[in-house]
Amino acid sequence: MSLTRRDFARTSAITGAGVALAGSVGALATAPNALASYDTDSAQGAADARHGVGYGPLVPDPEGILALPAGFTYRIITHSGKTKLESGEFTPSNHDGTATFDGPRGTTLLVNNHELKGPRANWKYPVPLTEGLVYDPAAAGGCTVVEIRPDGRVAEWVGIAGTSTNCAGGSTPWGTWLTCEENSDKAGVNGMTKDHGYVFEVDPCDRRANRGPKPLKFFGRYDHEAVVIDPRRGHAYLTEDAAGPNGLFYRWTPPKGFAYGPGKFRELADDAGVLQAPKCFDSGGKFVDDLSRATKIGTVYGVDWVDVPDRDARTTPVRKQFAADEVTRARKLEGMWWGDGGAYIVSSYAREESPGRHDGQVWFYDPKRRTLTLKVLLGVNPDPSKDGAFDGPDNITVSPYGAIVLAEDGEGVSHLFGATESGRTYPIARNDLNVGTEEEPEYSEFAGVTFSPDGKTLYANIQDPGILLAITGPWKRQKR
Repeated sequence: MSLTRRDFARTSAITGAGVALAGSVGALATAPNALASYDTDSAQGAADARHGVGYGPLVPDPEGILALPAGFTYRIITHSGKTKLESGEFTPSNHDGTATFDGPRGTTLLVNNHELKGPRANWKYPVPLTEGLVYDPAAAGGCTVVEIRPDGRVAEWVGIAGTSTNCAGGSTPWGTWLTCEENSDKAGVNGMTKDHGYVFEVDPCDRRANRGPKPLKFFGRYDHEAVVIDPRRGHAYLTEDAAGPNGLFYRWTPPKGFAYGPGKFRELADDAGVLQAPKCFDSGGKFVDDLSRATKIGTVYGVDWVDVPDRDARTTPVRKQFAADEVTRARKLEGMWWGDGGAYIVSSYAREESPGRHDGQVWFYDPKRRTLTLKVLLGVNPDPSKDGAFDGPDNITVSPYGAIVLAEDGEGVSHLFGATESGRTYPIARNDLNVGTEEEPEYSEFAGVTFSPDGKTLYANIQDPGILLAITGPWKRQKR
């Protein structure tokens, strides 16, 4: 069903031009450059903390790993090349998307993606080819499952192996993880023996359910980034991180009568349901070709959905199957998180490949009203090498303390930072691990930001070399 111009005008009136507060996060109204101008080590940071925003300035880490506000501590859970799996192999490298789950007997389970592209020989610590859990023996990527026991002991094992460039992904309402391949090499390309560019389901609680990995082809074959499931309507929403042309944001509608649950996706045919891409228009009914055209917080676009002609991209990549006036694109569509009845969607940055330039957007898709609302806009960071600026958000989570938390994958210094309803931002952590040189320092991106089920621990990854961290401290609800 098409969303008409009249429908959209009515929706805009209901939501107050789209800047309506929703749930725990609501409208993150700010101005260009506002999010990119926070001084993480200034007196302003301390003053904001006293007024209920953030946790104060960051304290440099004497161990050179993670700077945190006073009163916070971290623990290394896994470290590539140092910690080991149950089978004796080293923890794989390049940690990325992560989610947490309640495990048996008081344990916490995490599924941790490993973004390893191309042949296994290219990587010192690929995901081990565990018997029964391998999709393509030529590929280096996959997921591990990490179990943290009440006494603090840690165990880790392979959830899936032989996949490529496992970047983000998403958890399901029934307690499984959907891992996404951000690579669409076909068999015979880069040494691969099978086609890639798919989504796979990993069950952290049932190792037997992960045997014989099956690509969920009905979600399409492209450079997947993240996925969320609408627990009420059953739709899946997926992002694509690609350029030339820019990638797309997708919606998958399940077949009529489909009952969700662990392992149910495996029962579906490769062409089950309907995969669609968005076509957006403004309140005047004008088509919007790219989300980077939005330059004002509170911008609202109506969304129609257009069927994907060939979701398996047998001859033409999915994003190239549409004419320029058929769909709405965006550069670096990255992390997503379901919260407040909709999907928070990150566009990490836009440059010359896009109509407009920015250093990050966060959109909220409301499935009830079928609208996209711009919640966060980061102006282009003039000097990423200096601390105090935020740019290039990637993974995202909704905090139980009244904000969203974003992981930076930008240039220069990398942070975990929060944003409140009113757009106030605050630092949570800074990566102090220099993987470059003293003359030319380099700091890896953060990824996999997610809270524990009880909300007491924030987990995050430093992708290079691959470190999973648990952050604890005096969490508090953030004021607007």
